[in-house]
Amino acid sequence: MTMLCHSVLALLLPLASATLIALFLRRQGALASWISTATAGAIAAISIILLLHGERFTSSTEWLRFGNFTVSLGIKYDDLAALMLFVVGFVGFLIHVFSLGYMHDDGARARYFGGLSIFMFSMIGIVLADSLFMIFIFWELVGFSSYLLIGHYHEKQSAADAAKKAFIVNRVGDFGFLLGIVWTYWTFGTTNLDALATAANGGAIWASLIPLLLFCGAMGKSAQMPLHVWLPDAMEGPTPVSALIHAATMVAAGVYMLCRVHFLMLPEALNAIACIGTITAVYAAFCAVVQSDIKKVLAYSTLSQLGYMTAAFGLGSTSTYALIDLPVTTVATGVGAAMFHLTTHAFFKALLFLGSGSVIAGCHHEQDIFKMGGLRKKMPLTFLTFTVGVAAIVGFPFLAGFFSKDAILYLAFEKNGVIFALLAFTAVLTSFYMVRLWKIVFFGETRSEHAAHAHESGFSMTLPLAVLAILSVMGGYSGVYGKLAGSVAALIPEAHGSAHTTIFAVSLAVMVIGAGSAWLFYATKSVDTLEERSQGLFNMLGTLKESFDTVYGYYVAKVQQRFAMLLNFLEQIFLAGAIVRGFAGLVGLIGLGARALYVGSLHAYVYWFLLGVVLLWAFATGLF
Repeated sequence: MTMLCHSVLALLLPLASATLIALFLRRQGALASWISTATAGAIAAISIILLLHGERFTSSTEWLRFGNFTVSLGIKYDDLAALMLFVVGFVGFLIHVFSLGYMHDDGARARYFGGLSIFMFSMIGIVLADSLFMIFIFWELVGFSSYLLIGHYHEKQSAADAAKKAFIVNRVGDFGFLLGIVWTYWTFGTTNLDALATAANGGAIWASLIPLLLFCGAMGKSAQMPLHVWLPDAMEGPTPVSALIHAATMVAAGVYMLCRVHFLMLPEALNAIACIGTITAVYAAFCAVVQSDIKKVLAYSTLSQLGYMTAAFGLGSTSTYALIDLPVTTVATGVGAAMFHLTTHAFFKALLFLGSGSVIAGCHHEQDIFKMGGLRKKMPLTFLTFTVGVAAIVGFPFLAGFFSKDAILYLAFEKNGVIFALLAFTAVLTSFYMVRLWKIVFFGETRSEHAAHAHESGFSMTLPLAVLAILSVMGGYSGVYGKLAGSVAALIPEAHGSAHTTIFAVSLAVMVIGAGSAWLFYATKSVDTLEERSQGLFNMLGTLKESFDTVYGYYVAKVQQRFAMLLNFLEQIFLAGAIVRGFAGLVGLIGLGARALYVGSLHAYVYWFLLGVVLLWAFATGLF
């Protein structure tokens, strides 16, 4: 079987799994879970086979034709796709395995695993797509499947609201994305990625609005400000869903898409992207400091790290950008740094989310960190693996996060001093809130009945933690990452000489300052030390967290809703009233008048006949 057939199989297997579960296994949760997990395992195996084989290929076939307009569907498997397919396939498989234990007693297991399968199908479609049009098809399918998974506990109003919020907010970004695709086709006459790269190298890009509109899609999927509000609320879904959507796959789709279309970027657009990413990173880090829900701490952490990736991509621009030259030479460092951090983040953030799921399951579904404590003795394996995840995200030397974070800091150091300072400050906050979480959850005495009776999770839940912990340690080394990323690894910016010393010193300093401050400041008790010692600062950060929802709520209630009411009023008066009912009334009156002419008298009909003859004669002779 050719490598192309392998890639098609990887795409269609999860679709077949989802179809089988939806049609025949809706009441057989155990069988559905094993079929979905086996499918995910097959996808992981295929991704590794494709990766090790080394063949790179493209293939497409015509799907629809309307005159001169054709729509083709195809597969583009290059080094970028190889890396992303491995991340989606392998991490997705580990999350499936974890779900076997975590969702074992859930009455809607079949629906859950069917949702996982359709989500895997959608994500792999984005990874392998060879055109913007095909990306958009699977882009929307990802939105649909994430709606199903976030709203899995739909009987809870908060979960139903979170699913709708995620769906609606993503549609806002997707509208801009669609406009960007349409404008791209209008400008270049194609949406095929290879053809676009050739056209862009010829200097055909003339408007910054095209890359900015395409970036709107990434703003929604990768939760960049101001379209970030859906991601924290999405924690209402099952914890494995949080790991799948918010760590390795869905939120990373926006960054991956930007890397796919990097040749369409202009300096102005890249500068805007870098600024938005930086602001998102700082804002989310501040919000994470005051969270008490273990999953929401990790959610805001994800927001912050996505900001890091987006900023890295935007920093790929230079002041001497020339479209005549190959855009890769100027943007490649941003692509390399962004994809490097995307990969390492997938490993350690999936580990942290699954570790939090193990903690939540062990504490009988308690999620408040101030009602935990003392879990390092009761859940030693979870504690050990979670510690590795925390060390990786704070940039502990020689772990995966250390290498990818330093690559972004070095890129910022070389390109923009302000962004470098803000990202370094974000790294301090990251160390601060992650060590805060780690200390409060695992150290001290137990602070609730649930924590006192906590227990270690089963094998199906701890095995993925161990594997992800290994990847969180080894994933940043060139020998490992180079095998996964191929030529993408060569694009990673590397510091040398004094710059290397500076970045290494800054990295250590921000980690020590943030982690040390959190360890010394926070006490292991049932109240937040920051709230206890500085109520004003705590409230200010809490207000910062709620500010966007407040503004959006005001806009919807006071502007959008009233505008909708005005449109409804106008519709009732003019459309339904004057036009629809008015014309209906006029036709009715004509009908009544016509019916009145039918009097049943022959003499009356003769008079009407004669009148008609006279009118016809007058018209024929030109009197009218």
